[in-house]
Amino acid sequence: MNAVDEFRSFNRFFTREIGLLDKHLLASDYTLAEGRVLYELANNGEQTAADIGRSLHMDKAHLSRIVSRFEKRKLVRVRASSTHGRQRLITLTPAGQEVFSGLNRRSQLQMEQILAPLDDGARRQLVSSMRQIRNLIDAENHVPDEVTYRGPQPGDLGWVIHRQAVLYYQEYGLDWTYEALVAEILSKFVTNFNPEREAAWIAEYAGSIAGSIFLVRSEDPEVAKLRLLYVEPSARGLGIGRTLVATCVERARELGYRQIKLWTNDVLVSARRIYEAAGFRLVDEEKHHSFGQDLVGQTWVLDLQA
Repeated sequence: MNAVDEFRSFNRFFTREIGLLDKHLLASDYTLAEGRVLYELANNGEQTAADIGRSLHMDKAHLSRIVSRFEKRKLVRVRASSTHGRQRLITLTPAGQEVFSGLNRRSQLQMEQILAPLDDGARRQLVSSMRQIRNLIDAENHVPDEVTYRGPQPGDLGWVIHRQAVLYYQEYGLDWTYEALVAEILSKFVTNFNPEREAAWIAEYAGSIAGSIFLVRSEDPEVAKLRLLYVEPSARGLGIGRTLVATCVERARELGYRQIKLWTNDVLVSARRIYEAAGFRLVDEEKHHSFGQDLVGQTWVLDLQA
């Protein structure tokens, strides 16, 4: 399927799943559009029809008919604004609040029933996917989620291996031998982990992993390695890469390292800009053929002690 067909298929599934094809909403006397107008008034208080129309992207004539029906049923009260006489302010009556509360309870119960068969992991995955859909489609209007940073948890390292392999194939054409390298690095990191000399950070955004970085000791006890920095495409532009690098550098300084070193390839332009901005300097370059590509490997270092 192409993107349009997949989108349409999902819409057909979702509208059927939550009952939007029914004539009325949640086995009530109200349509979906009427339920959304009740929701706007219940959650945002008194407002004009124009305000509601902008929020819902609803046709003015359709909205006017809904408000008129609500007035007849005594679900809303409409009054002239005291500051702008031509404006008509709409607010829910106690009867309207009661109708909304009933619909809201039914909607809550419906969602609980849909989620009931899912375990905690599946629920987190579902919520994360829905947030990403909303953020991608409504990027101009969504309120950014807070980025958080934490240590690795069970399952994180496998995810990092998977995502780096997939992203570096999609963006740079690196073949599956790169996945073996990442797996080897993290296997050694876990097997030989020394919390007094090493650390790792996982960035989370919109309910899912958004990036990672690892501080690894080297053969030289005074030199640390920065390894496996990456940021998910959906979370780029939020400063996650810069924060991960700064956190890693600061921890290396706290642990008394004299220098921090990293190896990368010249095609990773965005990462190299972050390293350079953090004070790293390029000290060596060498052409090589790895991961199915002709690349230029680069060694960067940052002196931590004056």
